[in-house]
Order: sequence, then C-alpha cells, then structure tokens
Amino acid sequence: MNPPYKIEIKKSALKELSRLPRSDLNKVIDKIQNLAQDPRPADCKKLTAEEKYRIRCGNYRILYLIEDNILMVVVVKIGHRKDVYR
Repeated sequence: MNPPYKIEIKKSALKELSRLPRSDLNKVIDKIQNLAQDPRPADCKKLTAEEKYRIRCGNYRILYLIEDNILMVVVVKIGHRKDVYR
C-alpha cells in the first residue's frame, strides 16, 4: 500500500470552502480527505491547460495539484461548477 499523501489547502480555497452550503460541505471535505489515499481517483480529470486535476462533488468542483515527489496534494480552488474555471 502506498504511503498517504499530505493534503494542503490554499488560503483562498479555505475561504471558498467556508462559503459552501452546510449540506455540501461534508461531502466536499470527504472528497478532499480521500485524495490522501488516492490522489488520482477514477472520477478525476486532468485539466488540459494546466498541470491540475479536478474532481466533481455534486455541483461543486475541487481543483488540485499533485506533487508526487513530496507526496502532497495541494487543493487550489473549490467552487460551483458554473464559475470555478474562471
């Protein structure tokens, strides 16, 4: 079994996380915690423009970077699907 990755959430992403409705908050946090065990789950997509990945969580998207050399996942942005890519 692979060692777990560390999770780092950027300050801006933490602010976005705090604005989520309570009904979606726990689901998003669970998804982020699961990235520690599997940073590339089956439902993740690699973004073409950048070295980022995204996973879906209902109407929300979690954008993150994977740093394999130091076993770290950096959550960059969390937002509603209609405006997370802007």
